[in-house]
Amino acid sequence: MLPDCLKKYATQLQQHQRKSIKITAHPLEDAPLADSLGLTASKFLGVPFLPDTREYPIDVNGAYMVLVAQINFSDLPPYEDFPKTGLLQLYLSSDAWYDEESAVLYISEEELEQTPRSDFSFLKEVSYEEIPIMKVHRLSFEEAIDVGGTEDRQFDMQFDGLDLHDFIETLSEEEEDAIYRYFDAGGHKLGGYAQFTQADPRAGKFRTGDVQLLQIDADDAIEFGDSGLGHVFISRENLRAKRFDKAYFYWDCC
Repeated sequence: MLPDCLKKYATQLQQHQRKSIKITAHPLEDAPLADSLGLTASKFLGVPFLPDTREYPIDVNGAYMVLVAQINFSDLPPYEDFPKTGLLQLYLSSDAWYDEESAVLYISEEELEQTPRSDFSFLKEVSYEEIPIMKVHRLSFEEAIDVGGTEDRQFDMQFDGLDLHDFIETLSEEEEDAIYRYFDAGGHKLGGYAQFTQADPRAGKFRTGDVQLLQIDADDAIEFGDSGLGHVFISRENLRAKRFDKAYFYWDCC
């Protein structure tokens, strides 16, 4: 519900809305290396689909990474510039993910016709002990609308000449609380506005226009540090060209 202090800005707010894809994550009791989901299923954690012609991702120390998220684009409602088929995969280093040691892969529709890797014996249970996702999750998707984000630098709406944070300083404590609830951009999602506990990493000179591919929020079985979130970002140009190797992982926490 639109707070009273924002009602005069209703038309402007509507112009700043963004479509997103809400992810509902259903935790399972499956072991990460024996998940009951199919190889090409959308999931958090679990066993990936990887053609046997592709090298399995390793980190800078030569250790095998862990699949943290796999999104099958054919499961999603249509979304601007996103592929309609193929897999998006996020791998994190089992013992250096907090240093953002990661790999983002795209498995094309043609590669999905290839023989998948079947031997993952090089991965051990200990590889999952420090990973921020603690259970395999089955994922479902639905269209959503993001109204804004208090920490997303791309939400640049002006309130009578004031940016959002300066505008908030003019409000009562009750109104301030209502604003933060209304502009909460949290949750698991694809696209849309991003939520941060610290600062938007895209504020730098060359990343201002980068779009959010994936956001993974905290829940009962997911925690990036202290109530933190994980993100994958990419430039619009690389997204359209399906150059997902140019995407990058970022996380922050309280």
